[in-house]
Amino acid sequence: MARRTLNRMETSPLTAAAYATPWGDLAVLADAAGAVHAAGMGTVRAVAAQRPVESAQRPWEPGEQPQIADALEQWLAGNPDAVTSIPVHLSGPDFLVEVWTHLRDVPGGAVVSYGELAEMAGRPRASRAVGTACARNRVGIFVPCHRVVQAGGRLGSYGFGGTRVKAQMLRLEGVEVRGDDEGARLIEPAEFRA
Repeated sequence: MARRTLNRMETSPLTAAAYATPWGDLAVLADAAGAVHAAGMGTVRAVAAQRPVESAQRPWEPGEQPQIADALEQWLAGNPDAVTSIPVHLSGPDFLVEVWTHLRDVPGGAVVSYGELAEMAGRPRASRAVGTACARNRVGIFVPCHRVVQAGGRLGSYGFGGTRVKAQMLRLEGVEVRGDDEGARLIEPAEFRA
């Protein structure tokens, strides 16, 4: 069995911090270069437990993340593209990484359907697989899966707090949404734009 040697960057501790948002605490684990390895709503410990396999063994310690803090502050103040300016560490099968990479190209204030994102990733018939990619996203907000909606304009599910949180995040970014519950819809579903 081949043995993989980790370089210094891969074994150094990740920095962990929690940020207050209107939806609760957003926990973020990032490396020394500022790339987010895991992020999600909840405690740092809970988010750390959901890290991708390749970074799961890395230790983490509380610390400052000034660029991330600044981007989140800008995002909450109305700059929808601030969160995608932060680098992310993507780990997973090629197709999932491809979907997440294209999802970061969807500008704030815009949404795409699962089918449209599948086309962007070069697999137009893979809309269900795109849904799986969104469900397996471990760097929520920084890979903005809240910008993916169902073809008819329904918001669909959201693993980082439910449909209500997804609707509020889209509103924050300037998308018109009607309702906060499972039936929430875009005001004008024909205006999917990326």
